[in-house]
Amino acid sequence: MGWDRHLEDWIVAQRWAPLDRPIELLTYAGTEGALWLVVGAALAWPRRDTRLFATVVAADLAADLSTRVLQVIVGRERPNEPLLVGHPHSHSFPSGHAATSFACATVLSSFAPRLRAPLFGMATLVALSRLYVGVHYPTDVAAGAAWGGAVGLAVVRGPRLRGLRRR
Repeated sequence: MGWDRHLEDWIVAQRWAPLDRPIELLTYAGTEGALWLVVGAALAWPRRDTRLFATVVAADLAADLSTRVLQVIVGRERPNEPLLVGHPHSHSFPSGHAATSFACATVLSSFAPRLRAPLFGMATLVALSRLYVGVHYPTDVAAGAAWGGAVGLAVVRGPRLRGLRRR
């Protein structure tokens, strides 16, 4: 998809030095869903709600592991851009950062609906950071976000589908 590669080239060409380090830190925070585990713990701790944290962990693991499998199956090579971070050793499609971010934001917003906008805003920033640092194409990120949202919904709705009642 030529437009996908051209858009990634354009995004990387728009880098602005004062944003490089903050976006690099954001992309590292999103690695394997670490940011979301911290947010989940921060929301679960005052409520003493271990179920909330366990659900975030489940969504993070499900999104991370499933995207790793999909990356191997699809086998799309990473962009050939100057990187702000180390070159990942996995394939590009779909974005694991986007998937874990949207899976966890979906789960967390089901427990804290008032935080839905900031949670999905943060998920979007983590996902877009992957474009900025040069390791994904836009379709990788879009597919990862969609996949992560679906995984998050499955994790949230799974117990209900089995007839278990949520508190």
